[in-house]
Amino acid sequence: MTEVIEPSIETVTIDVVLSALADPVRLTLVRALDAAGDWTCGSDVLKSSRFTIGKSTLSHHIKVLRDAGLIRTRVDGIRRLVTLRYDDVEQRFPGLLSMLREHDAEEVPASTA
Repeated sequence: MTEVIEPSIETVTIDVVLSALADPVRLTLVRALDAAGDWTCGSDVLKSSRFTIGKSTLSHHIKVLRDAGLIRTRVDGIRRLVTLRYDDVEQRFPGLLSMLREHDAEEVPASTA
């Protein structure tokens, strides 16, 4: 299996992370990946949410999250598996992901961007 390169956690800045999390779809993706706890198919992660987006839009959101240092992507055949870089993000920005868990996802307005 091949891993897609993500930025070193030391180079990730809080403004890039917060910008990535400002989008409701990406915030929902991060919360869903946190709940999944392990590698999951990118197209499966939003199935239980209220968001319906196309494959290219999902790919864009995953790329933004990966470039922000929040997720890791691994290629498995034709599938792309993603996981939250929880330990890395926790090391760099202590408490950030825990804080996202504490807020109800229903507070985020729906969007199909």
